[in-house]
Amino acid sequence: MTDLSGRTAVVTGGGSGLGAAIARSLHAAGAHVVVVGRDAAKLDRVAADLGSRARGISCDVSDPASVDALREQLAGTDVSILVNNAGIPGPVAALTDIGVADWDEVFAVNVRGTFLLCKALLPGMVERGDGDVINVASVSGKRPLAHRTPYCASKMAVIGLTSTLAFEVGPAGVRVNSLSPGPVQGPRMERNFRLEAERSGTSIDDAEQAFVSRAALGRMVTEDEVGAAVIAMLAMPGMCGADIDLSAGMVA
Repeated sequence: MTDLSGRTAVVTGGGSGLGAAIARSLHAAGAHVVVVGRDAAKLDRVAADLGSRARGISCDVSDPASVDALREQLAGTDVSILVNNAGIPGPVAALTDIGVADWDEVFAVNVRGTFLLCKALLPGMVERGDGDVINVASVSGKRPLAHRTPYCASKMAVIGLTSTLAFEVGPAGVRVNSLSPGPVQGPRMERNFRLEAERSGTSIDDAEQAFVSRAALGRMVTEDEVGAAVIAMLAMPGMCGADIDLSAGMVA
């Protein structure tokens, strides 16, 4: 087990789902964990479940003022791990049926949020000469997924941000990588399957099967597998500028 004792990790979107699973894995490895998100009650529950070495801080990652307030609350804390997990799935519709407001909302959370958190917390890592940033992207940023254009485009943007940022801060000893999960079992994918079934006139089970049949293992990955992947990435200090696929073979 990777020992993260003495390190502090910030996990955005940490109130539920993938974020909570990543927070659990980091905490189990010994890190102090700060879960960040918009729902204070959810954050408090996650922090309480983790127990010592955990706290929640409310923040809208898409809002510069809110991120500035987060940075101020973390003043004096040496954050050496940042996991940019906050994201929204956006609409399931043909591009021509997507409104500008819906498009902008997806990019505000998925891309601007990643940018703002990096901008806020990277200076401390660079000054100390050490740190890890893991941006949660998606295999959907690397292959076509009909009727999910804003989400796919936003996740490709996250991968591009990651590779470029790695070369900006790598010389200072800060590692920047992205993790691209495939479909993850949970409420978000259940929502997507329901919407796709409604759009296509098929059953929810058929929509799910059509999706997972593209994976070599014929299944989705689990939230705990994503949390374990984050720990594995932190155990590889020579990795920087990489995008790690965790999709049960979806890309293949």
